[in-house]
Parts: sequence; structure tokens; C-alpha cells
Amino acid sequence: MDKELALELNSQITKEIYSSNLYLAMSAYFAAKNFNGFAHWLRLQSQEELAHGLKIFDYMILRGSQPIVAQINEPPRTWDSALDAFEMVYSHEQLVTDSINNLLELAISKRDRATENMLRWFVDEQVEEEATASELLERLRLINDNPQGLFMMDRELKFRQ
Repeated sequence: MDKELALELNSQITKEIYSSNLYLAMSAYFAAKNFNGFAHWLRLQSQEELAHGLKIFDYMILRGSQPIVAQINEPPRTWDSALDAFEMVYSHEQLVTDSINNLLELAISKRDRATENMLRWFVDEQVEEEATASELLERLRLINDNPQGLFMMDRELKFRQ
């Protein structure tokens, strides 16, 4: 595997694990406020992001390149509101999308078709991630910290599988 591409894939692993930690921190924040539906949704999101990092990790091993587990920055611990937290979720997903798109462009420029194929899965996944985050954010904007709306949304988010 091209060294520059391997370096960037390692960077993406770090970003995915940071995403996992960010969503786990958000889950803890909501659990402490007894919003167990939000906590549940974010905990599952955390697990999904870790799986994304491991997908790249395993791919690198399969290609004979050593993944590097780098230091992960500590995520925030508190937010001003559910709306504030999900504004961060949405903007974070946009950053991840940009990063994946840049990686895909690099794989194309290096003519690494296998990595290009692997990354196309992530491109599709990010469309879904951004759409879901955007939907939840728009609903929270409509609710505008109305307690009844937050409780209804919390109850609904408990059922994510």
C-alpha cells in the first residue's frame, strides 16, 4: 500500500475512534440527565463508529499495512442542551464525510482500486449518517427545548436497534 495512503487511513482510524468516544461521552451526559433514549441512541452510535475504525484497521492488515493506534483526544463532557449536542453530532458527521471524501480522492490519485472500493462503502455510510443527524437536529430545533417534546423524542430514541 502507498505510504501516504496508509498514513491517511491511520488518521481516519483515529478520527473514527474519536467519534466513538465523542458519542460515548454524549451518551454519558444524557444518561446523567435521565434521558435514557438519547443515551441509548448515542451509545449505539458510539459502537457503530468504533466498528468503522476497526473496518479500516482490519482492511489495512489485510493489505499488509500496519495500522497505527494513535492517541485519541478527549471529547467534551457537557453540552448546553440536547440541541447543542446534536448540532455537534451533525457538524462532526460533516467533518467525517469531508475526511472520507479526501481519502477517496487520494486513493483514486494513487490508482489503488481496492482502497477506492473499500472507501465507497464509507461514502454511502456517511450519506446515511448525515441524513440521520440532520433529521434529529431539525426535530430538536422544532422542539426548542420544550420538555414534552424532549420526553417524546427521548422515548422514541430508546427503540433504536
